[in-house]
Amino acid sequence: MKTSNLYARLLLRYLTPLRMQVVVLALLLLISIALQLVNPRIVSHFLDQAKAGASDRTLLFSALLFIAVALVQQVLSVLVTYRSEILGWQSTNAMREDLVEHCLALDQSFHKSRTAGEMIERVDGDVGMLANFFSKFVLEIVGNVLLVIGVLIILFTINVRVGAAISVFTVLALSILYRMRAWSLRPRVKERQVASAFYGFVGETLTGAEDLRTLGAEPYVQHRLIQLFREWIPVRVLVISVWCVAFGVSLLVFSVSDSLALVLAGHLFTIHAVTIGTVYAIFAYIALLAIPLDRIQRQMQDLQKVDASLTRIQELLTTESALKDGTIEPLPAGALNVDVDRLRFSYDVAANPPVLNDLSFQLEAGRVLGILGRTGSGKTTLARLLARLYDPQGGEVRIGGMLLPDITLAEVRRRVALVTQDVQLLDGSIRDNLTFFNPEVSDQQLLGALDTLGLLDWCQAQPQGLDTRLEANSLSAGEAQLLAFARVFLRDPGLVILDEASSRLDPATEAVLERAIDRLLDRRTGVIIAHRLRTLDRVDDVLILEDGCVAEFGSRAVLAARPQSRYAHLLRTAANEALA
Repeated sequence: MKTSNLYARLLLRYLTPLRMQVVVLALLLLISIALQLVNPRIVSHFLDQAKAGASDRTLLFSALLFIAVALVQQVLSVLVTYRSEILGWQSTNAMREDLVEHCLALDQSFHKSRTAGEMIERVDGDVGMLANFFSKFVLEIVGNVLLVIGVLIILFTINVRVGAAISVFTVLALSILYRMRAWSLRPRVKERQVASAFYGFVGETLTGAEDLRTLGAEPYVQHRLIQLFREWIPVRVLVISVWCVAFGVSLLVFSVSDSLALVLAGHLFTIHAVTIGTVYAIFAYIALLAIPLDRIQRQMQDLQKVDASLTRIQELLTTESALKDGTIEPLPAGALNVDVDRLRFSYDVAANPPVLNDLSFQLEAGRVLGILGRTGSGKTTLARLLARLYDPQGGEVRIGGMLLPDITLAEVRRRVALVTQDVQLLDGSIRDNLTFFNPEVSDQQLLGALDTLGLLDWCQAQPQGLDTRLEANSLSAGEAQLLAFARVFLRDPGLVILDEASSRLDPATEAVLERAIDRLLDRRTGVIIAHRLRTLDRVDDVLILEDGCVAEFGSRAVLAARPQSRYAHLLRTAANEALA
């Protein structure tokens, strides 16, 4: 019952906006069913007329009528297939949009625990399995049930005993087919899970192919693929075996129906209870009965795939984000102050010690904070918490004087910008990559942002200007980083967080980027995470982290002038290394 309710909700949700197409498809199916019921009667009438010595004109009319009905039925079959495919694509695309929107709203911990390949398989692969469910499942089930009822009614009008015998056989056949569906559901679910793991690994391997070759990790990849295939093959064999059993049972059912038709029709003809035309009609209608039973059986097999995919889709849709949306908006205009009080966080709640432990500092609005620390000290984690990609297990973060969890996520995303060293390019034009397909951003705003950051000449040198399409490797690291800055500049945030944004650049490109950073941080609060001390020449305050705790915090000028400070020690060490 619970599954049936889920099916009903999905059909109502995704087919209601397409109800006119559903109505047209239903009418086409009903007309096709009616024609299927008519044709055996035409042939039966033709045979009886031929035996009775009817005129050639009468027989020719019956033959032409049969051909016309058959042609119309074939045309309707093509139209039904065409319309159902369109309906299936439109409804499943709507579900894909909902799934992507839901996944994008989930917190970062969800995405960190799943590979890109797995997500593609779940959003596209599982939904693709539902195409037939949305397009023809209900209509074909209802239509074929009506066809079965129509055939049984006609058989009852021909002979009551024939109608009763075939009715009992039909009920038994449908019961067997339904039990076969329930029996084969679990292997389908298992296969979808194994397939997701396989495609997830393939996606990771293709993404990191260059690093894998550099490190000589091809044997590991091959070994892992063999492991995945060893998991997949027995599950696949089980699924195919179940399908073969189901197919064999269906063949047996249809063979029994043909035998039953021959026995009943032959018996009635030998006792002169029916004419030769009626014998053909009995056999034709019982044979016709195999068509809806076969379709229902195939729909039941598709329903096995739907059950497996739907189970995974429902699991995905019921996954809730660990980040609860706040209610406060908007944040104060201009630069935003930052207040971190006794912050504690760990990616694994059971881990000890945590990544950040009892971390506290204050950053006044308009000032720039530089964060230093060894790898693993918690610098990037702090940046993610300030951007609210995660929520801490303890302590508080205030942005603009307000608790970060109390602010709406949309407002946080708008007013707090995080720029990392990895820039993601979209499959689109320069304009699309800057605006994220937002049509409200004018070209004047785009060109102004590019001019401010020193990218205007580069943009104007492109073949189609803002309409130039970007590809994965079409930009240098510096150009990609400047493009990311332009994205931030267009949003006009109050807090800008740069997580080692210039760590991979050569000195010349870094100098260009440094000028862009100065313009980006103008009249904004900034947080800069860097390994190079030279990057912190522009900062007002310095925070040094050690094992997730504050090792030192204060004004950069004051710390630099204090010989015993950690920052002064780092400056002396860097100077000695430069002289050496």
